[in-house]
Amino acid sequence: MNPVPLASAVLDTGDTAWLLAATALVLLMTPGLALFYGGMVRTKSVLNMLMMSFVSIALVTVVWLVAGYSLAFGDDVFGGLIGGLGQVGLAGIGPADVTGSVPTLLFTTFQLTFAILTAALISGAVADRMKFGAWLVFVPVWTLLVYVPVAHWVWGPGGWIRDSLGALDFAGGLVVEIACGASGLALALVIGPRIGFRKDAMRPHNLPMVMLGAGLLWFGWLGFNGGSALGANGLAAASVLNTLVAGCTGLLGWLFVEQRRDGHPTTFGAASGVVAGLVAITPACGTVGVLGAAAVGLVAGVVCSYAVAWKFRYDYDDSLDVVGVHFVGGVVGTLLVGLFATAAMTGGTEGLFYGGGAGQLARQAVAVLAVAAYTFLVTYGIGRAIDAVMGVRASEDDELAGLDQTVHAESAYDHGGPGHAASLAPGHSAPLSRNRSTAP
Repeated sequence: MNPVPLASAVLDTGDTAWLLAATALVLLMTPGLALFYGGMVRTKSVLNMLMMSFVSIALVTVVWLVAGYSLAFGDDVFGGLIGGLGQVGLAGIGPADVTGSVPTLLFTTFQLTFAILTAALISGAVADRMKFGAWLVFVPVWTLLVYVPVAHWVWGPGGWIRDSLGALDFAGGLVVEIACGASGLALALVIGPRIGFRKDAMRPHNLPMVMLGAGLLWFGWLGFNGGSALGANGLAAASVLNTLVAGCTGLLGWLFVEQRRDGHPTTFGAASGVVAGLVAITPACGTVGVLGAAAVGLVAGVVCSYAVAWKFRYDYDDSLDVVGVHFVGGVVGTLLVGLFATAAMTGGTEGLFYGGGAGQLARQAVAVLAVAAYTFLVTYGIGRAIDAVMGVRASEDDELAGLDQTVHAESAYDHGGPGHAASLAPGHSAPLSRNRSTAP
């Protein structure tokens, strides 16, 4: 995702039309994620999960327009680490300005949808137990201190990973997947495990909702990856095909493991496998061929299906498997670029399996380590700071009762009994359900 400098930019209406569509597709991914996550949590915290995604749209948009875009995509001012403040508030950017072959305002909006989704993804690691007020503080601070610098490193002009290291990340394996996964782990460690973790059965409460969310994510991912070509061209077409293929092989890989390990291929496994394949192909969709995409998706489906169990082995409560799917899948896809990259896609760089040697694999590994370490450490610090000021975890009573009613005074499902009304008037209370049916 490397835009042409403004000096040589010429507007192309076909490219603009495609990126307008791709931007809408990526924005749809956040409501899709809300449904995906909402189906995975307990009935008593469904609305809270949906709200964490939807409010991220508003919070990140404000931050991005005020300073985020300028710091991420402005001219480098500090050794490849951060952009300048010359475009704070989108100053100096008008309808006639062009980046690459599309309006700069459209490029800005496309990049904004990536930042929104990345922040929302983190919520899955702390589902059922984070204070909503703490989330409202965390999202803008995290966007500025974590997402924006990493986006500059990888995609911004002069960013050190892009220009100095030479690692490849076509659509966000480093910026989105590894960043949200490492950050999710850090925040989960700050907050601690859910009540009943490792003791209570924690199953998805609504699998049709999970499948619908996965379908919307897959649909939106075509714009996520295909739009990263920044044009209506062959690279966009190849990225879309690679995205479709990797989602399919990710699904098959996950189901193969389930059948062999558990004796049952599940709908939840199918949805998870699709997402794992899509996560892994994100950094590689514009650098590998179709066979490489199939391999990337298959490896991710298999590896991530085992990785989601690590939280029980190492005793960290990543509620909805942000670490097991997004972090691990992002690492898999980013590293496999070093094996499967082909000159036909990259225009020059080749991976180890295509005669390019181990150099690109080493560069990919350095980028993975740098982004993972930075995002984990800074997010952990942000979480600790917010905890010291206002607390990050809901009270035990609120967690047991469910955040939908205690925070939002609403319930997702009206069963016609006490405590299940669509909403409760201020100052009124009703018996609160303690249904312990929950999600992983």
